[in-house]
Amino acid sequence: HTPPMPDIKLPHFAAAPPPPVVVFQDDDPLEPRPAAGGAQAAPAANGGLVLKVQCEFPALGRGASWDKFAVLVDAKAPADVARAPLDLVTVLDVSGSMNGQKLELVKRAMCFVVDQLGPADRLSVVTFSNAAWRITHLARMSAAGKAAAKLAVERLVVVGGTNIGQGLLVGTQVLLGRRHRNAVASMILLSDGQDTCLPPAIAQPNGGVAKSYASLVPRSFASAGSRPGPIHTFGFGADHDAAAMHAIAEATGGTFSFVQDQAAIQDSFARCVGGLLSVAVQETRVAVTCLHRGVRVQDVKSGSYESNVAADGRAATIDAGELYDDERRLFLVLVYVPRARATEEVTRLVKVSCTYGDAATGQTAHAAAPAAVIQRPLELEHMPPPSIEVERERVRLAAAEGIAAARAAADGGQHAGAARILDARLKEVERSAPGAAGDDPTCEAIKEELRDLSARVGDRREYQQTGRACLLAGMSSHAQQRASGVELQGSAGKAAATATTRAYLTPKMEEMVDLSRESSRKRGSSQRPGGRSEQVIKQVKQDLSENF
Repeated sequence: HTPPMPDIKLPHFAAAPPPPVVVFQDDDPLEPRPAAGGAQAAPAANGGLVLKVQCEFPALGRGASWDKFAVLVDAKAPADVARAPLDLVTVLDVSGSMNGQKLELVKRAMCFVVDQLGPADRLSVVTFSNAAWRITHLARMSAAGKAAAKLAVERLVVVGGTNIGQGLLVGTQVLLGRRHRNAVASMILLSDGQDTCLPPAIAQPNGGVAKSYASLVPRSFASAGSRPGPIHTFGFGADHDAAAMHAIAEATGGTFSFVQDQAAIQDSFARCVGGLLSVAVQETRVAVTCLHRGVRVQDVKSGSYESNVAADGRAATIDAGELYDDERRLFLVLVYVPRARATEEVTRLVKVSCTYGDAATGQTAHAAAPAAVIQRPLELEHMPPPSIEVERERVRLAAAEGIAAARAAADGGQHAGAARILDARLKEVERSAPGAAGDDPTCEAIKEELRDLSARVGDRREYQQTGRACLLAGMSSHAQQRASGVELQGSAGKAAATATTRAYLTPKMEEMVDLSRESSRKRGSSQRPGGRSEQVIKQVKQDLSENF
């Protein structure tokens, strides 16, 4: 008996017609899940999201008012929670520039990803060059599903140009057409080149040109309220369009990773998938309510997470989205603190609460922090030092703003100016209380990052090859407060990459990277990437025969 072949549609022509506008509705049924009993209706009080607040100063004199007084909101997801199943669509560049070792390394990385998925997870593989093809339908990663996925990946060939938009369109069709939906969904996009099908570049006042990347983002991903999941993008090698990949990730709530060292693609995929396989909470919404009648919210520093301040300043909200297992989100809420009344010994500033969905159970849960309170002595002889936690967050935000400003300057040809911006921010970090201590992991990571980026923006050629991508990856990581891969060559680069990655790396992400490196060690450094395809295809064919 000959087993049925998996859903494989390989490209054969460089000028293949674009795919029809269809919605795929042949996804595998979900793995049956045990019904949640009454005891599982909501997370335990000590096992859910933890919300804390920290005031910039513990006290203000009664006669003093304060503009933009900082209250730090700290939301931390629970650790070691039950895992929610994942629907993952990988959109892979198979244009001509991916020929040879690049494609073999991507195949190897994809096979590693397949191995890490469980029977409740589902995977679809999409490829693109001049056009795009769905290589496998959204299939459960049972033993047979894994074997079919690996066989499809091993049979990939390169052809033609680069049409990122069509790749994302087909990937979106897979997610939108699902008859069944796992709790977590996401798309991974990898490309090593410039999109050859974008609209003409737009002339800029400074004489340069800028491409419009809006057409690359599927409409269903453009709105946070309607998108099926984030798109995490990977720029592969020095010739990819970092601006395009960053724009796609930014518009869809994903992260942008730069993979300069081609051999590091498996580790980069592992880091991303380690997070996706450990989503703990979803649809996290933080609410800030002013308590004292004179307190007003003036601003919210929330990075890429949407925030809204009420017209009267009496309340604010932050949409914090998904958090991975043991992941944190820090937000600075800046409030106006009025003078205290003559008999007022304490001023209650704000109350912070949160609603979120438990990813594993689908149940809605709530968390709240004690009210943010400051003492109001009649006379404050000496101003107390600011909270080290608040100062650390101010340092991080200032560094992130400096990275964005340096990118704008370098893109405008002001490379020396971009380096000066980063050097100035580095000095600010070194002078700050947490930075001067020399033992604060967050500040030490920021120092290494700023030093490395400064070295990469000063020279025009270096900026075009690696600097722009590194700046954009740093912007993405800080805006999301999430680890993104920046693997650089050279000892200084590797030190910076390790530091900045670990600043947001969760335990589950780190575990997955360790698994990736262990698998690479077992595979052996002497094995040539191009010499394994026939052996792997033979093995997965055997797996298919045994499992169908």
